[in-house]
Amino acid sequence: MPHAVDIHVGKRIRHRRWMTGMTQQQLAEAVGIKFQQIQKYEVGANRVSASRLWDIARALDVPVSFFFDGLSKANGHAAPRKPGTPAVDLLDDKEALDLIRFFHAIPESQRRRLFDLACALSKAP
Repeated sequence: MPHAVDIHVGKRIRHRRWMTGMTQQQLAEAVGIKFQQIQKYEVGANRVSASRLWDIARALDVPVSFFFDGLSKANGHAAPRKPGTPAVDLLDDKEALDLIRFFHAIPESQRRRLFDLACALSKAP
């Protein structure tokens, strides 16, 4: 049975890969492994070694610590939700990650307007 930390790290790999628009094949080529191995990492079926995580972090242009963000230091489980945050795990929602990636591709001046519109719509009855 996969460990909670392995699952979390895998989700963070998938999240960052989606955010950069990289495919599993492209990431695998960047770190010198088969794409099936990336698949196994992303679902937590296989543990990522320290050296491989280092390579993945370099390929995805993030610090290694990125993959551990959101873990509770005490027990290795995901940190509890803050009040007012949705119960949906955005790392599991490809549509939400695509939306975030598209949002960051919009020029900043337009991004603010879109953000304001989304805020107004979320308050609509």
